[in-house]
Amino acid sequence: MVASGCKFVGLAGLGAAVYALALRPRLVRWGASDEEVTRAYPGRELIPDGTRASTMAATIAAPPEQVWPWLVQMGWDRAGWYSWDRLDNGGRPSVRELQPEWQSLSVGDHLMDWSPAGPIAGPISAWEVAALEPGRFLGLRGGMNLRGRILDPSQPRPPTYVDRLWGFLLEELPGDRTRLVVSGYQSIRPRWLEGFLNFWFYPPLHWTMQTRQFANLKRNIEDTRRRESVTRI
Repeated sequence: MVASGCKFVGLAGLGAAVYALALRPRLVRWGASDEEVTRAYPGRELIPDGTRASTMAATIAAPPEQVWPWLVQMGWDRAGWYSWDRLDNGGRPSVRELQPEWQSLSVGDHLMDWSPAGPIAGPISAWEVAALEPGRFLGLRGGMNLRGRILDPSQPRPPTYVDRLWGFLLEELPGDRTRLVVSGYQSIRPRWLEGFLNFWFYPPLHWTMQTRQFANLKRNIEDTRRRESVTRI
C-alpha cells in the first residue's frame, strides 16, 4: 500500500513537471510569434490591475474585411462561438455562413454564452462588448463573482471575482491574408486563486476552446471565399 502510494505521488509529480516545463509554455502561446507575445495588446485599460493572458494566433487566407463579419456575429443567441458547441453553445451547432441579421454590434451590447454546469446552467449574459474598432479589434469583457453572478463594470468589484477581457485583433498580411491574434487581460481575486487558475486551469481550458474556434473560423472563412471566387468566374 505504501509502495503504491509512493508510486502515485511520483507519477503525479512527474506529470506536474512535464506540464509546467513542457506543455504549459506551448499552450499559453499557441501559434503566436515572440513579437506577438511580448508586444502591447489593446484593451489593457479595460481591466484594472489586469495581467496579460495567453496569446494565441492563426493565419487565415482572407483579408480582414472578410474575417471581421464572422467575429461580429458571435454569440449563443446568434451564430454561436465556432468552438466545441456542446460546451459553450448548448449543443446547438455554430453556423457556417454569414447572417446579415447578426452584423450589427455596438459597445455595450451583451453576447450570450452557455454554461453547462456550475452555479448557473444554461444561457448567461457572459460577455459585454467593451471595445470595438471595426475591421481591426473586438474586445469582450466578462466578469463574475465566485457565486456566478455577473459583475456590473460600473460598480466596485466584490472581494472575490474574475474579471477578464477576451480580445480579437486582426492584422492584414500580404497576399490577402489576415493574422488573427487572440489575447487579453484578466484580474482574479483572491490572488492565490488567480495564481492557481492562471497556471493550472485556464491554459488547457482556453487552448481546448480557442484552437477549435481557430480551426472552424479558418475553415468557414476560407470555404466562403473559395465559393465566392468560383461564383465570380
